[in-house]
Amino acid sequence: MYIKEHFQTITQHKIEVTKNCFKMGLIRQGIAHDLSKYSPTEFLKGCRYWQGNRSPNNAEREDTGVSLAWLHHKGRNKHHFEYWIDYGINCDTIITGMKIPQKYVAEMVADRIAACKTYQGDAYTDASPYEYYMKGHEQLWFVHKDCRDQLEFLLKMLADQGEKETFRYIRRVFLRKPWEKIKKR
Repeated sequence: MYIKEHFQTITQHKIEVTKNCFKMGLIRQGIAHDLSKYSPTEFLKGCRYWQGNRSPNNAEREDTGVSLAWLHHKGRNKHHFEYWIDYGINCDTIITGMKIPQKYVAEMVADRIAACKTYQGDAYTDASPYEYYMKGHEQLWFVHKDCRDQLEFLLKMLADQGEKETFRYIRRVFLRKPWEKIKKR
């Protein structure tokens, strides 16, 4: 059991996301971000499977075939794609991604930045979250198209223009205008 190490990892991540959310103007989301990681369901699994260089959920999944911590986590945190999966109506698939409010897409950006910083350390660059996303984006067929487009747009902006400009844009434009008006630019 890696109690101290896991606690430090998730707390470092939470503090980084909180700072990012505050810079975007998402105060409540920053404070509430990932509080479920401190619940016994998630925390104890994290301590057992902690490795320090990747999510313990992957190690749990490899060991048991399923990550109970992840199933708990994604059902309680709206900044994850998987929270927004439902049965489809009038579509080609049984399950489908629902439209995600832009404030949770912005929190996804904050979360991805913090995760990359936590696990990559000094190797982190502003391009890291975009590069990590692009490695698996083709598997995200279940995510609503608007969310995929928004996330790719913001992560590309981060890679090209940096954190300060991206947070400013999210705060002043992305969180104030509907996506339909932003994407027409």
